[in-house]
Amino acid sequence: MKGKHEICFMQILLLAATEQEIQPFSDTDLKIDVLISGIGVPSTLYHLQKRMQQIDYDLIIQAGIAGTFNNTLSLGQTVLVKQDTFGDLGMEEKEIFTTIFESGFTNKNEFPFTDGWLVNRNKLINSSDLSFVKAITVNKVSDSILVKQQLIKHFNADIESMEGAALHYVCLQENIPFLQIRSISNYVGERDRSKWKMKEAIENLNILLAKLIKGLTN
Repeated sequence: MKGKHEICFMQILLLAATEQEIQPFSDTDLKIDVLISGIGVPSTLYHLQKRMQQIDYDLIIQAGIAGTFNNTLSLGQTVLVKQDTFGDLGMEEKEIFTTIFESGFTNKNEFPFTDGWLVNRNKLINSSDLSFVKAITVNKVSDSILVKQQLIKHFNADIESMEGAALHYVCLQENIPFLQIRSISNYVGERDRSKWKMKEAIENLNILLAKLIKGLTN
């Protein structure tokens, strides 16, 4: 039997791939449920669905860092994901990538997809002043120029992560309101970690996260 917590009026689950990404927030006195899912789609799908079987949440917020394809986004900037999809679900032949939707094996408008995207239409998304972005979720982060070009060509996304589409997929299927917020730590393809802004991204992410949750729970 699922249970309810008496923490606040709105039952919120904060989901993150790693503790590091939300450590500053976790150290505050704000009391909401937190789930560290682990990195990647399989781990996120499993742990999120397992928790949702135990507790009925009013809102699930996924917070984390991301790489960006978009040079107009600044490193350290925090954004709100409007739509996400699985960026490497498909097939590659002779260096030509074909998405599972383009292959004809899956209808791009079969629920919960809309034109191949997992779109967040919950009204809560409009209450934020963060910039909306398109995201893709990949199982392998790469410095390959070819892979980067393929992703840009097929999706024209702003950012990439390794868990976001899993959140969208599960929550749309279960009709649970959700938000995905990300801070930009690096430009996609840049593997020189000295050029990443991990610290700044995490700091900004947690500032915005605390502001968002205070607004929802007060």
